[in-house]
Amino acid sequence: MIVTPIKTDKILPGRLTIFEILDKAITELKEGSVVAVTSKVVSICEGRVVPIGSVDKEKLIRQEADYYLPPTLSKYGISFSITKNTLIPMAGIDESNGNGNYILWPADPQKTVNEVRQYLVKRFGLKKVGVVITDSSAMPLRYGTVGIVVSHSGFLAANDYRGQQDLFGRPFKVSISSIAGSLATTAVLLMGEGTEQTPIVIMEDLPFVQFQDQNPTKTELENFYIAIAKDDLFAPFLNSVPWQKK
Repeated sequence: MIVTPIKTDKILPGRLTIFEILDKAITELKEGSVVAVTSKVVSICEGRVVPIGSVDKEKLIRQEADYYLPPTLSKYGISFSITKNTLIPMAGIDESNGNGNYILWPADPQKTVNEVRQYLVKRFGLKKVGVVITDSSAMPLRYGTVGIVVSHSGFLAANDYRGQQDLFGRPFKVSISSIAGSLATTAVLLMGEGTEQTPIVIMEDLPFVQFQDQNPTKTELENFYIAIAKDDLFAPFLNSVPWQKK
């Protein structure tokens, strides 16, 4: 696996589209590559920014979330949410590196990641290209953040081991490897969380990735995400809090 972070200029609202940024940042791309782009850059390019102080942040969180918890439940005053099939604090809204703005998540990250993949395929004349839009989030019982996948396109998001046997002949019953999630985590590690200015990462030499010359189907997306409290390993926790629907 070869992983290359791409440094860019500071990206500000209203300046460039995501395609213009990719044109400048990526001059060549090999068959069988996955390009990771941080959701913050996508959002800035889409104009998904709100000046801090112009709106109540909690109201903004409730507007963006599918389900949310009141901040009074958190020691730190954090509103947790389920937003776009993801458990994420504050509906993914971020202030860091926002130049005085709240940065929202992309309006339709699946639509955007499909368009970026199609653009790169056409531009470089390739067939096997994957794209992931990433962010970072915290994990229970761990300090620090890790990378997460917001949306993906151009490859199978998971490798399903169910029905196969392990090294000693025991059949796998529940093992599914999140390829999209692992790629996102790898990319976010190199992107950094501070002033690195590396919002794009190219990953090559990926024998474990099953590329597809198409966008994810509806069925594939439904099999990647789990509806709240349905067949979820963490259902006992998710079902024990008073989620409010926006």
